[in-house]
Amino acid sequence: MNFIYRPFLLALMSLAVLAVPKFVSAEENSAPAEKPFLAKVITVVSEQKKTDENGKEYTVQILKLVGLEREWKTKEIDYDGTNLTADIIGLPAFKVGDKVVVNRNVDIEGRETFYITDYARTGRLYFLLALFFGLILLVGKKQGGRAIIGLGFTFLVLMKFIIPRILAGSDPIVISIIGSFVILVVSLYLVHGFNAKTSVALAGTFLSLVFTGILSLLFVKFTRLTGFGDESAAFLISLGQNVFNIKGILLAGMIIGALGVLDDITVSQASIVEQIYRANPNLGHWEIYQRAMKVGVDHVSSIVNTLVLAYAGVSLPLLLLFSIDTSPALPAVQVINNEAIATEIVRTVVGSMGLVVAVPLTSLIAAYFLKNRISQSSGETAGHIH
Repeated sequence: MNFIYRPFLLALMSLAVLAVPKFVSAEENSAPAEKPFLAKVITVVSEQKKTDENGKEYTVQILKLVGLEREWKTKEIDYDGTNLTADIIGLPAFKVGDKVVVNRNVDIEGRETFYITDYARTGRLYFLLALFFGLILLVGKKQGGRAIIGLGFTFLVLMKFIIPRILAGSDPIVISIIGSFVILVVSLYLVHGFNAKTSVALAGTFLSLVFTGILSLLFVKFTRLTGFGDESAAFLISLGQNVFNIKGILLAGMIIGALGVLDDITVSQASIVEQIYRANPNLGHWEIYQRAMKVGVDHVSSIVNTLVLAYAGVSLPLLLLFSIDTSPALPAVQVINNEAIATEIVRTVVGSMGLVVAVPLTSLIAAYFLKNRISQSSGETAGHIH
């Protein structure tokens, strides 16, 4: 019983001891910025086709809008996009009924100018999320419902603990490890139940996560990554008053990114070991481990490929940009030497190495712990601790 509840209570105590600080940002000591608001297109006054210097055609419009929220609700707003160039507007033509996000700018003489910055797509995103959750409930039933609750808790920890702590100046690596541990404990036990199998998966995940964190630290230093390969890093520095640890944020991102795949592979391996033992209780520890590894090798091969494709998909615009802007005579080695590309390579390889280690590590823990634990619980449900 203590083995089950000890890490769970420790996770809750970690959040209690490290209380969430007050959110800190550059806006606290400056005048409040104009907040964007939602509006709807009620009239297309005029529409004109233009061509930029590269021959790309785009549309400029004069629109009449009506505000949908706050002090702008029911107020009519004039939008003139005729002076915007293609690279600034970056949006297709709007039609009557479209909901848009609008910013207001006031010059030193008090004249107002309104800009449309984007479509208002949150409603459609909520619809997509509803479909996603509905599918999880349909297939996963009660366990799917617990998975949704666990997902909500994960976002709670990210938005209310990890991000505010980093913004407040705490060490991103320490905070990400603590936050990841809390997420692991609560989500794994919530979804998979308070049993020995989940405890084994938790141990395997946490040890693999520590291994991944150490690898990340070593190879970020070894490859001399600064964290500024992403343009958002420089933008983050320009916004905040705090001196952010950009390299630490890079490492924290690698750790958190690996967590999402690690728990999948460790739970699977623990389940495999449990099922092998239940099928043949006479097998020894080493034989159980060997059989679990035969399945684990197939699993890790597909997972690593999935991880590489996922990172490649996220970085696809960056890869395309380098392919377009790079001279044909420039060697490929100089392309991958760019920090933005090198960062993704390190992220992918380190994450994959963490996954590879997670399989034998979890299988070994499960083979020795689950067999003994289940044997001691004769007459009880396999894998549960009472």
